[in-house]
Amino acid sequence: MHAHRTPALRRALLAGCCLLALAACGTQGADHGTGHAAGGTTKAAAPAGTPAATPAVAKGLPGMPPLLDPRDVYAADRPGRLSPVVKDFPSRVYVPNTESDTVTVIDPKTYKVLETIPVGRQPQHVVPSWDLKTLWVNNDRGNTLTPIDPRTGKAGKPVDVHDPYNLYFTPDGKYAVVMASLDRELVFRDAHTMKRVRTEPVTCYGVNHADFSADGRYFIVSCEFSGELLKVDTARMKVVGQQKLPFKGAMPQDVKISPDGRRFYIADMTANGVWVLDGDTFATPSFLPTGKGCHGLYVSRDSREMYISNRGEGTVSVFDFTRNALTRKWRLPDGGSPDMGGVSADGKVLWLSGRYDAEVYAIDTRTGAQLARIKVGSGPHGLAVYPQPGRYSLGHTGVFR
Repeated sequence: MHAHRTPALRRALLAGCCLLALAACGTQGADHGTGHAAGGTTKAAAPAGTPAATPAVAKGLPGMPPLLDPRDVYAADRPGRLSPVVKDFPSRVYVPNTESDTVTVIDPKTYKVLETIPVGRQPQHVVPSWDLKTLWVNNDRGNTLTPIDPRTGKAGKPVDVHDPYNLYFTPDGKYAVVMASLDRELVFRDAHTMKRVRTEPVTCYGVNHADFSADGRYFIVSCEFSGELLKVDTARMKVVGQQKLPFKGAMPQDVKISPDGRRFYIADMTANGVWVLDGDTFATPSFLPTGKGCHGLYVSRDSREMYISNRGEGTVSVFDFTRNALTRKWRLPDGGSPDMGGVSADGKVLWLSGRYDAEVYAIDTRTGAQLARIKVGSGPHGLAVYPQPGRYSLGHTGVFR
């Protein structure tokens, strides 16, 4: 969510909707039912037409490195499996502070702030490049990208890019995809020079987060201000599907594909939960309530669980992919506003920014215990834990294959 909204508007958006309203919404035939299983789990409805056992991966996007395991898109992200490109990079947490125009650098071993790097106006996310060699700071209102060399931690000369709210990379490594939120555009640029290649105007408002299908041939984009989803053909660089979410005031945020590649999960900050979408059919999604202000989605290193940050209530929900159910909820002591982040290279720590509290949280992924609470600049947002396992980056705060 954008940092330049007024506090009053933020409160109104968060308070304006509830799950009871969702239950009463018309769904155009979609199944929005959720059941409560024994042991306190909450199960998600499976999308209609989902195959029972076969892998979802067909012939991939030309030029895309094949998946290590067609049954698991995250197979390259196992603990400690660092690419030779990054194996000598120092482990750091890079925190963009949207209201301070800085990036705070944290040593994850000591939980100490090492330095504060001045960048452009309103940095939203720190994004690893496809080739893993550069971290791009998305200075949304500054209309620039600041490169950081993760080997040295030094910032380079900013590159002019208009309205870079968020940044992704096509799986073949050819193009960067700029989520130009306020411009209402998806801008495809050369992945290295950032020169504009193609602009795809969109009719939704607030293009925000995305993730790619297992075969890389399309990606799903959330539009937070208009409550819509887009389906985009990767090779054609063109929107091929669009739908309005069946919840009044929906504000979709982070997007993640399931390990088996069969469905997408989309966090919704006002519906207070996760939409479950069959990306191939692009039918109306089902819904799973998680907590107030549902925002960020992060897959565990063993591909078994997904950590879901609930920014409006200071909690993290844990979703089990195998059981198709929520199994736990971790509550931050003294509250907080857990937002965006990533998982440590060894998988033991979940790092999240505290968006409205000028702090960062380190959370034990085995117990949910808070390991550290670190003060940073104002408005911390899309922090990147780096390096992480994986052969290449699809962007955001670290989506690796």
